Amino acid sequence: MSVMDIHQILKKLPHRYPLLLIDRVVELEKGVRIVAQKNVTMNEPHFTGHFPQRPVMPGVLILEAMAQAAAILSFTTEGIELDDKTVYYFAGIDGARFKRPVEPGDQLIIDVSIDRVKAGIYKYSAKALVDGNVVCEAQLMCTQRRVE
Repeated sequence: MSVMDIHQILKKLPHRYPLLLIDRVVELEKGVRIVAQKNVTMNEPHFTGHFPQRPVMPGVLILEAMAQAAAILSFTTEGIELDDKTVYYFAGIDGARFKRPVEPGDQLIIDVSIDRVKAGIYKYSAKALVDGNVVCEAQLMCTQRRVE
């Protein structure tokens, strides 16, 4: 059972195809943790060039999926709804490690926890798993900004 379906996610994130990388939220504890899903399919545009002979999801997109899950966690924690004025930016990525390739047919489970919030900068511990095995892990720092 999902906590947030795609329609609710679209109300939280400004991302749209082909860069919306969260399909469902299955766990969410405000101010603490989120678990989200990304179903990896062959019809995604990056697979035509990365790599045609052996399709692999680019690592930067795995990190982006983790950041999108973190954004949903932060926006939900703060009660922020999608608007044209709030933007969520990466402020840093530390310790990113890729353990194995992610391929079409995999279901990416993204697990992100808030480590701390200080001066509007969130620090997270994030990992992505396939079949219970960690495929990527990193510490993320992100911030929200109001733009006019």
